[in-house]
Amino acid sequence: MWEIVQGRSGVFDLQMAQMAPELQGPLSYALGAASIFLFGDWLTPDAAARLPFIGTLLGALIASWYAIYFTAKNPHAQPVTFAFGGEARPEEYAKAMADAGLLALIACLGLALPSHETTPIAMQLFCIAMLFCGAALLRQHMAWAIALINLSSVLLCLSGAPFVALVLGLGILFICYQQNAAQAKHLAMVVGGCLAVVCIATWLGLWQWRLISAQDAMAQWRGLLRLLLWFTWPAWPLAAWTLWTWRHQWRNHFWEQHLVVPAFLTFVVVIVSVTTKNPERTLLLSLPSLACLAAFALPTLKRSFSALIDWFTLLFFSGGALIIWIVWLSLQTGWPAQPAINVSRLTPGYVSAFEWVHTIVALLITAIWGRLIIWRLGRNPRFIWKSLVLPASGALLCWVLLMTLWMPLLNYARSYQPLALQIKVITGPTKCLYSFGMNRAQIAGLSFHGQYEIKDFDKSRQDNQCHWVISNPEALVLHVDAVNPSEWENLKVIRRPSDKREDIVIFKRIISSPSNE
Repeated sequence: MWEIVQGRSGVFDLQMAQMAPELQGPLSYALGAASIFLFGDWLTPDAAARLPFIGTLLGALIASWYAIYFTAKNPHAQPVTFAFGGEARPEEYAKAMADAGLLALIACLGLALPSHETTPIAMQLFCIAMLFCGAALLRQHMAWAIALINLSSVLLCLSGAPFVALVLGLGILFICYQQNAAQAKHLAMVVGGCLAVVCIATWLGLWQWRLISAQDAMAQWRGLLRLLLWFTWPAWPLAAWTLWTWRHQWRNHFWEQHLVVPAFLTFVVVIVSVTTKNPERTLLLSLPSLACLAAFALPTLKRSFSALIDWFTLLFFSGGALIIWIVWLSLQTGWPAQPAINVSRLTPGYVSAFEWVHTIVALLITAIWGRLIIWRLGRNPRFIWKSLVLPASGALLCWVLLMTLWMPLLNYARSYQPLALQIKVITGPTKCLYSFGMNRAQIAGLSFHGQYEIKDFDKSRQDNQCHWVISNPEALVLHVDAVNPSEWENLKVIRRPSDKREDIVIFKRIISSPSNE
């Protein structure tokens, strides 16, 4: 996004030091670059780039709520009518299930980090939630449903997932056909949306082979199983219970059942995630539909299982919050001493500073957590979603504490700014660097924090514009003669303070040559 704003990359030809991004999707990068351009004078560029993705996360939560709401309004999802009345009204029941599903989505551990990153995956989450909402609307508002399905499919394609958009679009088309709820013109509109996805992806060159081999998938199946267990917690056990308790209803009117669409979406995304190189990111797209399945477990959930979830959540998140507070207290006061010693060993050079705003926010969220515990353990109205209050608020508690009390430490540990400052001291006011064997994260961090224009050494060495080369030591071992010692002086090896395994070798040009500096 920064490269686009600087004019060194095009929106449809994304480049960073002559390298294409790991995750394609011009829409996400264009929105981030536009936000930097519009709000860069009032905010820092990195803060401005986050604005569209804050909107997409909010949109994903809203779309998920409405998707679950319209799913719950399906006649097959409604509770049994009592002989003498007293059952929940359809509207109230649907709203309660939507509230429960939203809490289940917020509670998922895997939602925390990927949904807050400025990557195409965050945009894809919003598109999947909107596609789910459109599919859930098929029974109530056919025109709006088709418009949402087609729009979300195109946006999902532009976000770098044309294959997923095409498979989901065709699958929803098949479900719509089986339900006999759509006319031929409606089906033709959905087909048109799928054809639009194919045309756009072909025109922009978005078709890329990201699947791993069957041998690699079998080799990492244990790690994928562990990822599925913690990433989708606590939604997956509730979703499994839903599929078990509703198993008898699937025998009649299979395609009209309310669980067909969320089960289909979850199945497709899980299969895609376990056959790609980045399952921890792709799996994020399954959370809206998985949360919907989890919500429908609550009406039949046994009290003992509900109590187990409550106590596990209470101990897990309270323990996590306690650890965060203890480490912060140790950094501020030196007591207890061991956490501060561990931090100084892992992040040498880090100096802790007290921040009033962060501390007040952390105290408030901790007090709210305590109040919610009292509310949940006390006598409260029998809300159908009460079993998901502690998981959702506990996940929110730990995330807010990390983003307040530990934010300076995490910035120092994860940012490339300290490394960029070291390079700045050595190279002086130069604006041009060659890179050799550097990964995308290093190039992006050093380019932004050091205000460098970084070029690939192999592709740009003939232009003689840069007097400095930064290189990965491992790349130099593999390519001994890549950097000619008669032209480049091995000046210094520097290390990223927070990572003992991340060194960078700096070379300086020996033979003077024409330069644009």
